[in-house]
Amino acid sequence: MPKPAEKSTRLADVFFRHMVANMRNGVLAIDRDGGIVLVNDEARRLFRLPPGDVAGRPYADLLHEHPDIVRVLGGAFELKLLPNRAELRLKSTDTVIGYTLSLVRDDKGEPVGAALFFKDLTHVEQIEERERLRDRLAAVGEMAAVMAHEIKNPLAGIEVLAGLVRRKVADNVEAQSLVNDIISEAKMANAIVQEVLAFVRPVRLQVDRTSLAQAIDSAIALADGKASRGSILVDVELPQSIPAVGADEYQLTQVFCNLLINAYEALEGRGRIEIKGRLAHTAAEGALLPDGHVPVPTVIVDVADDGPGMPSDVAEKIFNPFFTTKAQGSGLGLAIVRKIVDAHEGRIDMTTGDGRGTKFRVTLPVEPHKTARSQGSGNRD
Repeated sequence: MPKPAEKSTRLADVFFRHMVANMRNGVLAIDRDGGIVLVNDEARRLFRLPPGDVAGRPYADLLHEHPDIVRVLGGAFELKLLPNRAELRLKSTDTVIGYTLSLVRDDKGEPVGAALFFKDLTHVEQIEERERLRDRLAAVGEMAAVMAHEIKNPLAGIEVLAGLVRRKVADNVEAQSLVNDIISEAKMANAIVQEVLAFVRPVRLQVDRTSLAQAIDSAIALADGKASRGSILVDVELPQSIPAVGADEYQLTQVFCNLLINAYEALEGRGRIEIKGRLAHTAAEGALLPDGHVPVPTVIVDVADDGPGMPSDVAEKIFNPFFTTKAQGSGLGLAIVRKIVDAHEGRIDMTTGDGRGTKFRVTLPVEPHKTARSQGSGNRD
């Protein structure tokens, strides 16, 4: 029968193994000879290590795809001052980690190994980068808003004066045609100014329980009034299991309206558009991970057309402000779509290819996140 001290030691060892294995931070330990002593599940995931027992294997062999980590571990027994709370971007996976390297000493104080403790900071880095980008865009937006307002006033004056001229030359057909062209161009310029203002203004959400089916129906009606649909068939498939989402119905209608108009113009009056929705609960199904770890209930809506698609050099710029392949486009429609989806703490992705059609995927949380709630209500002018 085991002595109480032996039983206590065994229990402590088991508890230690379970604790390390289930830590949300990664742990990787090596001995003085460079052999792997311990790797927990988070370290396996981050470094994409094979399943099974890796104890005793040389760390340089096991981590050969991650030379940055091999270099860090290689200096563990030579450096006088080991890194504490350092950050490193892994070139192998484009992942950012924060790490601490510590020596493991025996009872005599002699180093017998080294332990690397680290955390995946990729999600945090992405949030910080979005904040930096948001600050830069806010500065540019303020300047653009001032310019747009200054341009808007003379445009309105041009339309009014052109209308007065049209009345005075009512009997001159040629002059009437020229004045009509002036008014038409002024209206088009004013529409672009309005889009610029819509893009640079902060998105102010009026969050409520919103039916996706209703938002999409409204978007179809709105798109049909703004663009020529022709004989394009729009097929909507939204299962009844999809719940109402915490969102701004007006803004979501704008998102799907812009996506539909984009598809109408690509199809040129012929073809098919499929709008399909589904509910996701796990990361494997495509659910969002707001904290980088725990998935939340997510609604995914695909808007796909069977049109000509886009070459890769166009596709990679499609969400860029002012990028357009249309002769009279402002290049702001999809940029505004992305801005609205981002305000809802969602995501929009696109897949396309020459001759393979185009699919936009809108991914939204069922419940609004803190950022969406903090937007508050505001005017839509």
